[in-house]
Amino acid sequence: MKRLIVISAVNLNSGGPLSILHDLLNYLDTHLASSYKIIALVHSKSKSPNTKNIRYIEFPKSAKSYLYRFYYEYFYFNKLSKELKPYLWLSLHDISPRINATIQAVYCHNPSPFYKLTRKYFFLDINFSLMNLLYKFIYKINIQRNNFVIVQQNWLKDEFQKMFDVKNIIVANPNIDISIPTNIKKNLNDKKVFFYPSFPRVFKNFEIICDAVNKIDEKYDDKFEVLLTIDGTENRYAKMIYEKYKYLKNIKFIGLQSREKVFEIYAQSDCLIFPSKLETWGLPITEYKLFDKPILAADLTYAHETVGNYNKVNFFKPDDAQMLSKYIVTFLENKLIFAKHSTVKKSKLTVESWGQLCDILLNGGVNK
Repeated sequence: MKRLIVISAVNLNSGGPLSILHDLLNYLDTHLASSYKIIALVHSKSKSPNTKNIRYIEFPKSAKSYLYRFYYEYFYFNKLSKELKPYLWLSLHDISPRINATIQAVYCHNPSPFYKLTRKYFFLDINFSLMNLLYKFIYKINIQRNNFVIVQQNWLKDEFQKMFDVKNIIVANPNIDISIPTNIKKNLNDKKVFFYPSFPRVFKNFEIICDAVNKIDEKYDDKFEVLLTIDGTENRYAKMIYEKYKYLKNIKFIGLQSREKVFEIYAQSDCLIFPSKLETWGLPITEYKLFDKPILAADLTYAHETVGNYNKVNFFKPDDAQMLSKYIVTFLENKLIFAKHSTVKKSKLTVESWGQLCDILLNGGVNK
């Protein structure tokens, strides 16, 4: 009789975490379905990949409120696990349920507990502020029940070890399949174009770019422009940024863009600025590297890990607008010198593919 793998993802219905679910299920369907039975607990089967060998159980109420979510995780899944009797139960969305399984693991995406939120920004992004306060408690519940805790970077591994005293932590670097769109129009603009694509959250640090531009001498005004993917309508934080800096003529507030348009701007721009203070990975850095163009990134551990091996990057202190402005000016003068950057030392339990991760989970790479 085949042993059972349960993938729990009832709260994943959009964005990067949903992409991770699709990638994992496609891998399981192709590579492990001949050896294991696979059941996926999902919000909606319509948002799940079209697999041949995976049974889906839908929980449409899971995204309506945290009350439903907590009920499933801490009560109903216990009953369900006793009925299904899984060999591996993998929770893909941060919460460690109270279940019965031979092997239990949780994939933790949300880095909000490790961000120092100031009072100034608390009410500009209520959802993030609440996660910042509550997620450390959500993570802590039942976390010791897991045989493995999975995170995307070494810095998160270190933080989980310090905050929750967990040891069997797997660092799963995202295995991102990125294809560059064809037929992208070339940039006919004589100006140097700097680009920062991001959704406006308080930790995204848009203001450091605006402050840096404000410090640049007017003689450079006709030599560059900075494109920011906000226009002030997205949320309170975006509105604050737009109202405070809309007078800066070198900054273009272009609003949120489609993925296709973002790649078009990657191709047309000259330099990526990535000042975010908190990321589990920092996908635009990975994407921009494909174009072999310069990157100015926040001098933080996540950015160093994401950059990896690259010879066109410089790092600036994320609160030092003067330092960033000097980098921009030096770049405009074609005098910016980049240092070769190497991959950050990896921990022992680091994987770079679903195959490597599943091998550890299913074969007990480390005992509990």
